[in-house]
Amino acid sequence: MKPWLLALPLLACSHATPQPAAAAPTPAAAAAAPGPGSGPAAAEAIAAFETVRTVLQSPRCVNCHPAGDVPLQGDDGHLHEPPIARGPEGRGVAGISCSACHGKQNLPASYGAHMPPGVSTEWRLPPADHKLVFWGLDSKALCEQIKDPKRNGGKSLAELTHHMTEDALTLWGWAPGYGRKPVAISHEQFVRAYKTWADAGMPCATRTAQNP
Repeated sequence: MKPWLLALPLLACSHATPQPAAAAPTPAAAAAAPGPGSGPAAAEAIAAFETVRTVLQSPRCVNCHPAGDVPLQGDDGHLHEPPIARGPEGRGVAGISCSACHGKQNLPASYGAHMPPGVSTEWRLPPADHKLVFWGLDSKALCEQIKDPKRNGGKSLAELTHHMTEDALTLWGWAPGYGRKPVAISHEQFVRAYKTWADAGMPCATRTAQNP
């Protein structure tokens, strides 16, 4: 056989029509993709975080995690009355501190509605150096903020989990006292969703829902 005949298959392969490249994802698909660490577990965790987000952005939580330095009140999120400011430690300012009105427990229903709520671990907002704003953030921004020790008050995973699932101040949202609506999602459902998200490494979506 002549040598040039052996070269024909190689020449044919080197000039073969290239395979079409995979189609680029549509903008909608790219937005929904979970990103690094993607897969069924990450997708489930990101979906679970939507339950966490719904709780954190409910009035019971967001009223103490406002965008400004004045706490909010009620299901409509109106400014706190009487006027009070966050203060450097989140406990108000000299002359009008949170503890001046908020005690260690909710007052009995016999006192009527709109009485200052209370909690055993002290009523407060996050300090000024890590305000942990919940309102107005989409899921990605909220997710990244919560798990970032530089923005969550230096909390480790264990400390964050305790605050989210066991802290008396957080549990108050499910027992807010007479005249207030508790968090709509049950505490059991919230804890289950939180742990699904945390156990998967706390993945954040590239872009997802935002509260009104």
